[in-house]
Amino acid sequence: MPLRVHICAVGRLRSGAERDLLDDYLTRFDRTGRALGLGPVAVHEVEDKKGGGMSAEAGLLSGVIPKGAVICALDERGKLMSSPDFANMLGGWRDEGRGDLAFVIGGADGIDPSLRAQADAKLSFGKMVWPHMLARVMLSEQLYRAASILSGAPYHRV
Repeated sequence: MPLRVHICAVGRLRSGAERDLLDDYLTRFDRTGRALGLGPVAVHEVEDKKGGGMSAEAGLLSGVIPKGAVICALDERGKLMSSPDFANMLGGWRDEGRGDLAFVIGGADGIDPSLRAQADAKLSFGKMVWPHMLARVMLSEQLYRAASILSGAPYHRV
């Protein structure tokens, strides 16, 4: 059974450079990952139109996370990982037969502590804070890199 990947994020990514990069890396991931039992990727975008803050965003995010999914929160307090370690983590969840993996990206203020506490893993892209729209692009590139590493393709150089 393939490990279906879900990017669950606050905010709508409009057309432009970030969207083009996101689409490119997700297409590459889908192509490379399919033979490895990884993917497809679905992007679920939520918007808190009422201004309810992190707790309202957490409710919206919870509504798009598949039931029983492994939850990986992107959080500045999360674990710093090398790309090969990230690839091995994905491969491990796939090998355990997990059906869905949800990466959760919060809004401008981050992820509500109640949702963060439900995460099976917390991942950081470094001590710097990144715009949540750019975090999607960075995640999509790392997903493609992970699939490349697991397939033995030359994209990732040590």
